[in-house]
Amino acid sequence: MKAENSSDQHTADVAHKTTEPEQSNKAGYIFGLGAFVIWGLAPIYFKAVQQVSALEILAHRVAWSVPVVLLIMLVIKRPFPKGVLKDKKVMGILAITAVLISGNWLVFTWAVTHDRVLETSLGYFINPLISVALGIFFLKEKLSIWSKWALALAIAGVTYRVIVLGGLPWVSLFLAFSFGFYGLLRKQVNIGPLQGLLVETLMVLPITVGYIYYLWHTGTGSFLNLSPTIDWLLVAGGVVTTVPLALFSAGARILPLNTIGFLQYLAPSLTFILAVFVFKEPFNLDLLATFGLIWAGLVVYTIGVVKNSNRRRIVTN
Repeated sequence: MKAENSSDQHTADVAHKTTEPEQSNKAGYIFGLGAFVIWGLAPIYFKAVQQVSALEILAHRVAWSVPVVLLIMLVIKRPFPKGVLKDKKVMGILAITAVLISGNWLVFTWAVTHDRVLETSLGYFINPLISVALGIFFLKEKLSIWSKWALALAIAGVTYRVIVLGGLPWVSLFLAFSFGFYGLLRKQVNIGPLQGLLVETLMVLPITVGYIYYLWHTGTGSFLNLSPTIDWLLVAGGVVTTVPLALFSAGARILPLNTIGFLQYLAPSLTFILAVFVFKEPFNLDLLATFGLIWAGLVVYTIGVVKNSNRRRIVTN
């Protein structure tokens, strides 16, 4: 009887151990998908407040992110990064990343509110390939043949856009490069995504709060002047900013890096769908050629990542 009970207990323990990783992976996918879906559908929010200037939206986005990120950190029990505040080098890097992410948010907001959502989508499709290029130049990373072809296709796409449509796609390139440099610099500091965002927003908080006060004092701002709906939407900017980052942070802790890499294409894909089918932005054959070359580059890059991942798994086993 004891032997049977022992056997049953062993079977239950094994079953419990096998279901734990599965449940963890499911949670990771839920967190990751949640983050990228919110990021991909974010233009809907910015369209709702497009009567507000991009600079005022940015100011509120930064200001309301601080209490929201503090609340999230309290709920998930993340400590306040006191040690970072004493490190001059780290604080210097975070000061630069604060400027980069603020500029990224400002240009993204301006583009969405000026009917250039398609360009933001192109920017975030280019971003992974820009990150590869930055890794080569600054981290001396070696290029695989797949990455070389991917970069060549991306360059061809941008070049086609410049020659045929005239002018650089500055919105796309600014978003891709600013976020690429942001990621590059954030890799140099040992701080979590939420803690890092808290420090970055705290750095620019005095400027943004001062600007909000100036707009209110002079009566030139939208907050508390237009409608309660706009007021609440501006406050919600803090949630739109921090919640997907918290979900991404949780998902990245569970899922493999290559899985996160696949999921990241979801955000610009959803933005692309919104731009073309919901916001009815013009999309002709020339733009299709540009996007087609970028998409081809991403496919080639992804194949290279998968092959490299499989090779490492075989060597490890």
